[in-house]
Amino acid sequence: MFGLRFDMRAPVNGAPATDLYRAALEMTAWAETRGAVGALVCEHHKSADGYLPAPMVLISALAARTTKIPLAVSIVQLPLYNPVRLAEEMCVVDILSNGRTRFVGGLGYRTEEYEMYGVDFSRRGAIAEENLALLLRAVTGEPFEHQGRRIHVTPGPVTPGGPRIAWGGGSKAAARRAGRYGLDFFAQRGDPALRDAYEEACRANGHEPQICNLPVAGSPATVFVAEDLDAAWAELGPYMMNDVLGYAAWNEGNEDTSSLSFVRTAEELRAENGSHRIMTVDQAVAYIRSGGRLSLHPIVGGLPPEIGWRYLHTVVDKVMPAVAAAGA
Repeated sequence: MFGLRFDMRAPVNGAPATDLYRAALEMTAWAETRGAVGALVCEHHKSADGYLPAPMVLISALAARTTKIPLAVSIVQLPLYNPVRLAEEMCVVDILSNGRTRFVGGLGYRTEEYEMYGVDFSRRGAIAEENLALLLRAVTGEPFEHQGRRIHVTPGPVTPGGPRIAWGGGSKAAARRAGRYGLDFFAQRGDPALRDAYEEACRANGHEPQICNLPVAGSPATVFVAEDLDAAWAELGPYMMNDVLGYAAWNEGNEDTSSLSFVRTAEELRAENGSHRIMTVDQAVAYIRSGGRLSLHPIVGGLPPEIGWRYLHTVVDKVMPAVAAAGA
C-alpha cells in the first residue's frame, strides 16, 4: 500500500514550480493505475518556497485527471475562508471527483498567514467554530437561513449529505470540536487523551465516534524506497532537508507533532530514522506486510520530477510485486 502527498514546495535549489505542478498531476494519474490508495495535498500561505496556497485548485485538477483514487485536502485552514464560498468549492470538487475527496479542516498555526488574510489569530478557535457549523449546513446543498441570510449552495454535492469533512489538530480542543460535530478526527500526535476527549465529545453530542487517527511518534511520514541507500541519501538528502528545515522554522519548540524533525543535516536525519526515511525494498515490503502504508512524497522539497519518478518506479516495479508474492 502506498499513497502520495504533495505540498508543492519549490525552493531556489529545487525544480521550477511549473515542473512540479505538472508532475503532481502526472504522478497521481499514473499511480492510481498501479496500486496507490490515495493522494493528499496540503495548504500554507506566505511561504518563501511557494508552499501550496490554493489546495482547492490543485485537488480539482487531480480529480479531473483521475477516476478512482481517493483524494484529500489536509488541512483546510478554516478560519481563513468564507465558509459559504468554501462549501461551493467543496461541492464542485465533490462533483468532479464523484465523491472521492475528503477535506480535513484545521486552524493552522502561523500568525503570518492570519495577518495576510486580516483574520484575528487570537480568535481562531472561535472563528473556526462559527465557520464549521455554517460550512456543514451549506455543503448539504439544502437551503436554509443564517442570521437573516438565505443560503443555498448549488449545484449540490453528489455525496449524500455533502462531501466527507473531518477535523485535525493536536489539542484536546481540536478533538472535542471534531466530536461535537461527529466528524472523523486526525490528530497530530499519538496522545491517548485526545482519543478520550474525542469520544467523550461525540457521545455527549449524540454521535457515535468515527475514525480517530493517532499517529505514532516517529512514524515515517515522508518515504522513499531505494536499492542503494547511500546513493539515495546523497541524492535525496538536500531536498528532504528543505522539507525538514522549512517545517522546523515554523514549529520551534513544538514537540506535539509526530511528523516533525529538528535535525540540521541529512546525515542526522538518516540516523534519526523517524519521520523522513529511505527504505530498502525488503524494508518497504516488511513495513507494508506489518500493516504500514508507504507515505510517498515524490517531489519533496522541490525534488526534480525526473528523480522522483525513478523512486516511484522502484515502489511499483520492485516493492508491490514482492508484497503480492509474499501474500500469495
